[in-house]
Amino acid sequence: MKPVCQNRKARYDYFIEEKYEAGMVLLGPEVKSLREGRANLVDSYARVKNGEVLLFNMNITPYHHASTHVSMDPTRTRKLLMHRREIKRLIGKTEEKGYSLIPTKVYFTEKGKAKVELALAKGKRKYDKRQALKEKELKREIAQARKDGRY
Repeated sequence: MKPVCQNRKARYDYFIEEKYEAGMVLLGPEVKSLREGRANLVDSYARVKNGEVLLFNMNITPYHHASTHVSMDPTRTRKLLMHRREIKRLIGKTEEKGYSLIPTKVYFTEKGKAKVELALAKGKRKYDKRQALKEKELKREIAQARKDGRY
């Protein structure tokens, strides 16, 4: 299960609390572009509207071998497929202050279905980001010291 694209910045900007898997409603040329790895999750987000989960601002570059009469917007809103009970749970959680639905990666399953991993996340403050960087640097120094035999 090799990811097509990942949102690495999501872990830096958000505290990830829960993860969900959702299918995507795509057009044929979009699937072919995804198989080529031509997608981007930067600045994308998901929302629950009218009982449906929608993905906004995900950029899928148009497939260059597609016919010219198919005009496709690369950042169009895409519908996500989830179970009703998961959607109801997300409605309650996203209405709480500070929670967002952030796509973290897009991948294909063994059966060839395109899936997106959504994370229920809470935004980090600037001081939280600095603290996370300090912890990461400290872990790196400890690992280096163990490697050198100082520990």
